[in-house]
Order: sequence, then structure tokens, then C-alpha cells
Amino acid sequence: MKMRAGYSIFLLILSLTVCNAGKLSNTFYKNTCPQVEKIVREIIQIHTRNNPSLGAQLIRMQFHDCFVRGCDASVLLDTVNNSKAEKEAIPNQSLGGFDVIDDIKAATERVCPKVVSCADILALAARDAISAPFKKLMWSVQLGRRDGRVSLATEINGNLPSPFANFTSLVQLFKGKGLNVNDLVVLSGAHTLGDSRCGAFSRRLYNFTSKSDADPSLDPTYAKILRKQCPNPASPAITVEMDPGSSLSFDNHYYDILLQKKGLFVSDAALLTDKNSYKIVTRLQRSRSLFFTAFAKSMKKMAAIGVLPGNAGEIRQNCRVVNPGKN
Repeated sequence: MKMRAGYSIFLLILSLTVCNAGKLSNTFYKNTCPQVEKIVREIIQIHTRNNPSLGAQLIRMQFHDCFVRGCDASVLLDTVNNSKAEKEAIPNQSLGGFDVIDDIKAATERVCPKVVSCADILALAARDAISAPFKKLMWSVQLGRRDGRVSLATEINGNLPSPFANFTSLVQLFKGKGLNVNDLVVLSGAHTLGDSRCGAFSRRLYNFTSKSDADPSLDPTYAKILRKQCPNPASPAITVEMDPGSSLSFDNHYYDILLQKKGLFVSDAALLTDKNSYKIVTRLQRSRSLFFTAFAKSMKKMAAIGVLPGNAGEIRQNCRVVNPGKN
């Protein structure tokens, strides 16, 4: 049976609409909430003055969100009944900045109710917290994400890179998210910010091969310093800078310490075990501007992982809980 021309055109338009449904855009809120970026930026500026580590907290939160179920703000959801949410899983228990996202969401709801997703707020907030000290935007953020309705602590394992992971495991994990070796090395540069609990690396100091020895890939002098900071057994109350002397500055100093064999985690040291990865490390170490440019590109890729298409998910009115029923 022949289709009428008009019906064929309708199907073509419908097909194109579906194909483009999940795409992000720089102008997504141009007509529905043009103030959103200004709102986020102003609130972030207030919070960063009181909390210089906010950039580290929010970039980590966005990373942990996007690697589990995609960039759908599932990491923001609270536990309901006996089903523990992502934020309850051990790797996420040290996440911070949820209160900041709450403040931004409340502000956007007052101006543009039921319009701006929590996933988009998180992407903007992470960018703006990193950008605040530079007084300029360090990368562009495309918008149009939808919020997921599911958050399970049981889905964390196998989706977030472990600080104990070797190079092969890291590459496989990143490849599964649509990211390559260059993205792995570049995004690891975010370790120039923030700190870590001793338990994430103490095995490298005391019992690396079950013979009460230290990891030979870790600088011995630095290992001695770390042992003074982190007694054995590790205390969850003690934290150490991931990039010593530069943990509040977003820069390429991480690659300096990496080449000095002072990367805190096994997963940091792993970047030096592959020839191609090593070359990328040395290139980024030589140029801060190159690192900033590369980071912007990799963040754009990472922030688009698993974006919910069309009308999937919802626009949460409260980032901590799903809406009653469906939008």
C-alpha cells in the first residue's frame, strides 16, 4: 500500500524529532528560563566565598552522578524506605555540596517553576564553582538533561572507578561510558582539587603486597610523610590533600606530582604505566592552557553520558525526592 506524501513527511519529521530528543543545547532555556545561568552563578559565588573547596566537591559529585545511570541527578536523591540511594554507598558518603544544589533549586523554582532539571543545575554549579576564582567561565555547559527517578546504592560498584584500579580496568570502565584514554588522563586532572580519606590509599603505605611493604611506585620520601599523616589502621576522620600544596587551585599541578611519583591513589600511578597515557600526562604537565582546553572538551563529553531523551524521567521540584506521580 502506498503512503500519501503528506503522511510520509509527517513520519520523517517525527523520526527527526525522536532522534534529536536527547540532544543538549547551549540555548535550551532561552525562552523558558533565561535567568538560570545567572541564578546559579550568583549563588555559587556566595557559597565559594565561605567554602573554597566547593569546586572540588561539586565536580566530584557531577562525576559520580554521570558514571552511574548517566547524568540524571540520581546521586542527589535521598533514600526511600529500605532502598538505599546512591549517596549512601561508601564511595559517595564523603560527597559534599548537596545543600548548595538545594539552594539553587529553590531559587530556580521561585523564578521558573517545574522548568530547570536538577541534572542541569549540577552541571552548571560544578562548572561555576571551578570558574569562580578565575572570574570567567572555564567551559561551556550544554543543557537539556532530565532527572532520573531511580537511585540505588547497589549500582555504584562497577560503575565508579576505584582508587585501587589498574590501567586496564580504568580504560575499560571509561570506554563503557563513551570516554577514551585521553579523557581518562584529562579528567583525572580534577584530582588537583580536594582531599581524600586515608583509607583510599593506606594499603600503598603499609601492606601493598601483604608483606607489610609500601607500593614501590610511590615516592619513598612522600610515603614516609603520608605515614605520619595517616596512622595504621586508617582513620575515616583523617584526610590528606590529593595534590599537596595545591588542593584549592584548579591547575595542571596534578601532573607535576604524578611525574614525581606522588599521585595519591593506585589509579593515579596507573596513568604512568601505559606509553600513550604517559605521553598525555607529560603534555598536560607542560601547559596549563592545554590542560584547561582539554578539560573543557572532556567535561562536555562526560556531562552528556546517558542523558535521558525526550520526555523520559522528569523535572524534579525537589532534587532530593522524585515528584509524586509523573510529569
